[in-house]
Amino acid sequence: MYRALTRDIEVTVEPYYLEEQSDPDDSRYVWGYRIVIANHSGVAVRLMTRYWHITDENGQVDEVSGPGVIGEQPLLNPGDTYEYSSGCPLDTPSGVMFGHYSMEAEDGETFNVAIPAFSLDSPGLVRTLN
Repeated sequence: MYRALTRDIEVTVEPYYLEEQSDPDDSRYVWGYRIVIANHSGVAVRLMTRYWHITDENGQVDEVSGPGVIGEQPLLNPGDTYEYSSGCPLDTPSGVMFGHYSMEAEDGETFNVAIPAFSLDSPGLVRTLN
């Protein structure tokens, strides 16, 4: 589980490998991830946009941005949580993702909320520590 807290907005990420959608013989590795966004602040916020920075184990970077998440721009009142799941395919057996959400507070102020960096590692992957 990975966590980041920005202005009392907490983002928790839980990645998992999707073996049934992956095909290592064809260099296709797929992960799902579950995200929970919790509004611990005293004001309502709306998730307006997302930005992802995805790096595979070869250093290849893919940047993804767009409105909302999974077709929604959820409003989180104080104390609310919002949960969704999505996925990420890679050509390599491991990688790293991080990013941010652009939020709009009820007074019209916009600010970014960090999505913590999290690793995408295939089961059985042997890592070498330097």
